[in-house]
Amino acid sequence: MQKKLTVSNNDNAFLRIDKYLAQELNEYSREFIMRLIDDKKITVNGKVIKPSYRVKEGDNIVLEIEEAKELDEVAQDIPLDIVYEDEDIIVINKPRDLVVHPSNGHEDGTLVNALLHHCTNLSGINGVKRPGIVHRIDKDTTGLLVVAKNDYAHEFLSNQLADHTLHREYIALVKGVIKEDDGKIIAPIGRDKYNRQKMAVDVKNGKPAVTHFHVLKRYNQYTLISCVLETGRTHQIRVHMNYIGYPIEGDPVYGPRSHLLFDKGQLLHAHKLILIHPRTKKKMEFEAPLPDDFKKVLDNLE
Repeated sequence: MQKKLTVSNNDNAFLRIDKYLAQELNEYSREFIMRLIDDKKITVNGKVIKPSYRVKEGDNIVLEIEEAKELDEVAQDIPLDIVYEDEDIIVINKPRDLVVHPSNGHEDGTLVNALLHHCTNLSGINGVKRPGIVHRIDKDTTGLLVVAKNDYAHEFLSNQLADHTLHREYIALVKGVIKEDDGKIIAPIGRDKYNRQKMAVDVKNGKPAVTHFHVLKRYNQYTLISCVLETGRTHQIRVHMNYIGYPIEGDPVYGPRSHLLFDKGQLLHAHKLILIHPRTKKKMEFEAPLPDDFKKVLDNLE
């Protein structure tokens, strides 16, 4: 499905295209629009543009948007660990080895398929493959994420993501002993030039990325840390910790290939989530304990 519009108001001149489209097409979140730009699904005057493009009067903008399908066709009875649920949001404690939404190579068996079996009223802002998904965590990362059950809630939560008021805190076990008690990693992230399946620090073309870490405990050759995200780039914590020389234990993409304590995926757990509820506007805080396999590794290190 195509959506077409022409910039006609001088007041909109020189707005970033994502901001312009978010205010003109309020049925779509800014996050969704940014994803369309990244996927080269938005053109201006027939040309693909960058996220930094600023609109001009007379610009002809075309958006290619996947048409919605019947969502219940992909509903699957997969157990869910539901931490909280009401008419607007669901907070899930995701297990290891569960992909969040369908994609190439993972057409079903995902969290989205489980959610569609659990309830049919999920937001449609992110399209047929990502109903309700406001943010995601990687397949082998465990822990908390919030799902929107309607478009109002989705838009509200997406705005919290954009202005960094949705607090996400992770626990990770990294290889090596970190001397500093606290640190802040500021390093832009983009696609790896040599392997498109990976992300990498890219000072020239990467998007801004900021990760804070705090040392929780030091072991002989490892450090247990907590991490707080300011931004939400793909694989951000994994890329940043590897970049400063402390890769996450068990990470099959960015970590060491040998001398592993754990070989079932990165020991990275989204253990705390703080948000403002879309309807009540009250602050809500959720925590999820470390999964048993993570705790077992720590027990063995003691």
